[in-house]
Amino acid sequence: MFIVHIADITMFYAPASGGVRTYLDAKHRRLGNKPGIRHSLLIPGSSLSEQDGVYTVPAPALPFGKGYRFPLRLAPWRNVLQDLQPDLIEVGDPYLTAWAALDARRQLDVPVIGFYHSDLPLLVSNRMGNWVTTNVEAYVRKLYGNFDRVLAPSRVMADKLIGLGVRNVFVQPLGVDLQTFHPSARDPGLRAELGIDENTHLLIFAGRGSKEKNLPVLLDCMKRLGRRYHLLLVGSSMPALVPDNVTVVDEFCPAPQVARLMASADALLHAGDQETFGLVILEAMASGIPVVAVAAGAFQEIVTEQCGLLCPPNNSMAMANAVRELFGSGSAVLGRQARRHVEQHYSWDTVVNSLLGHYHAVLGSHWPLTANG
Repeated sequence: MFIVHIADITMFYAPASGGVRTYLDAKHRRLGNKPGIRHSLLIPGSSLSEQDGVYTVPAPALPFGKGYRFPLRLAPWRNVLQDLQPDLIEVGDPYLTAWAALDARRQLDVPVIGFYHSDLPLLVSNRMGNWVTTNVEAYVRKLYGNFDRVLAPSRVMADKLIGLGVRNVFVQPLGVDLQTFHPSARDPGLRAELGIDENTHLLIFAGRGSKEKNLPVLLDCMKRLGRRYHLLLVGSSMPALVPDNVTVVDEFCPAPQVARLMASADALLHAGDQETFGLVILEAMASGIPVVAVAAGAFQEIVTEQCGLLCPPNNSMAMANAVRELFGSGSAVLGRQARRHVEQHYSWDTVVNSLLGHYHAVLGSHWPLTANG
């Protein structure tokens, strides 16, 4: 039987990872169930090892890096790829592993796809200032210009790449685990745990408390909303000083725990204005709750009028008004519509089938007939 072998390679994989790990884990599980397809996943680790098709390649740990490792040597990654001899390689970050994949391509003569998960020029300028932006854009243009096809999780990201002169760019949205994130995860006891009554509107934000999430906007919004509203902030690096109507769970929470909190809330609140996709938005919608987010980044592509409300970015008064409007116009109906929307458009099975279309396109006549499963 012919087998097509797909290899993913990334350094964005750690115990408390965000969207890239969620994507790769979901993909690895589903490709493993497809007849005629083998999937290998190369990630950084303390030593060279393999378990269930996941290969760890030695890379030093980052200090204060929450489990992340930063590869410094290209050869170990290239060597594992050469030993595996995949038919296609997908790159999940713009650093050394990307160049290792391109280096392996020269020996293996296989196509390499780049998935542009993070807006690198924006990330660097946020931390170092705009003086580096031109150089980082030139780097992105050079690196992603080498790939046979480039995938971006949203139209806004694809347009940025096209604007830099990158060709063969395609929009490939991510997905959500519809079983884990489900209205049935609702816990009627959560309000009592938080010390709030049944008439209080419970809002939630889940994610890292990084600068680009604009948490001060959420906190100011809650001051404006007052005690009939309560916000649950869930994730690492959350602020310590918060208004009385905010509760902080300052730790990384596994998906089932987040799913319980999501389904028990009345709406998701998100002030981030630089999101390349926004998996947490899909998780909230899958949990059967509507969304109040800012009209920026990829949110304008994900949050439809049937699923929630968008407001101007960096404007806590506008966000508070949007929250009041949401609860004045049938938030439960929007939550049910949100669940149906993600079921139709964002299941991981839908995403993986779309990915197989991209792989088929770059492999062309080399795609085995038995791998269509």
